[in-house]
Amino acid sequence: MIDPVFRDTPLYRCEALEPDLGCAVSIKLETANPVRSFKGRGTEVVTSLLAGNGSRAAVCASAGNLGQALAWSGRGRGIDVTVVASRHATAAKLDRIRALGASLELVDGDHELARERAAEIARHDGIRLVEDSLDIETCEGAATIGLELVDALPSAGFDTVLVALGGGALATGVGHVLKTLAPGVEVICVQPLGAPAMTRSYHQRRVVVTEFAESIADGVVGRRPIPVVLDDLLQVADDAVLVRESSIVAGVRLLHDRAGLVVEPSAALGVAALLEDPERFAGRHVVTIVCGSNVDVDAYHRWVGAAGGGAPVSAP
Repeated sequence: MIDPVFRDTPLYRCEALEPDLGCAVSIKLETANPVRSFKGRGTEVVTSLLAGNGSRAAVCASAGNLGQALAWSGRGRGIDVTVVASRHATAAKLDRIRALGASLELVDGDHELARERAAEIARHDGIRLVEDSLDIETCEGAATIGLELVDALPSAGFDTVLVALGGGALATGVGHVLKTLAPGVEVICVQPLGAPAMTRSYHQRRVVVTEFAESIADGVVGRRPIPVVLDDLLQVADDAVLVRESSIVAGVRLLHDRAGLVVEPSAALGVAALLEDPERFAGRHVVTIVCGSNVDVDAYHRWVGAAGGGAPVSAP
């Protein structure tokens, strides 16, 4: 179901990062595809099934990456896609959604309001609501990353995988495969301190809704975890940690300076976790999933502008 352009992504040891991070580090690179994130794996599964059922329209809420992926996958299968997003979402992501032919509706609120509006459109128009992380197809698509990691494990020799945690599709999909096929590999989820709802829910083993959620890692910002997704996460994740904004910025910069990668903040969460707790990972071989590279250019220039010297700049 999944176009080969999204599959078999690079996994490689990045020795240039290791002096700064204090452990062996490999990168699983999910940015070299038409939508520059891992989300296309899941939307390919969703739209393949929709097209097979004769469906011709779908709607989703998105901070940007899911919307791009659904627009791309839907366009190739003759499915009209509507994306609902916050007016405050990254402009480059919104522009790309439009360029891919989707209808875009903006709401004056956060991602939770966009989710409510998308559900309303689905009910009114009688079309498929694609809910990231809740729809099993999005988790199954992400899980193919886990299959590729397991295939590479004998030669790569890693013992830990760091996964960005937002709604949970990536973490539950990859985590399920690893815990089924390679249970000795530790799965650690990483979320921004400013958007901690899923991590708090994980540790309290119940849904914790936060009043606010704000981070430069816009791809993982949410206030209201989905209960069944939390249930899955509790089964497959070994831990969930929170990282500061300054560490996320430092991670973005390190991936630029040492690895030559342009990444969005959500993709730098794993590196941020390594920076914040080097003793925990010392002597280990860690894979960090670099999950997206859709950046706001002006903000990105601020984050990496001090590259080559000085302490990490503060995030806005």
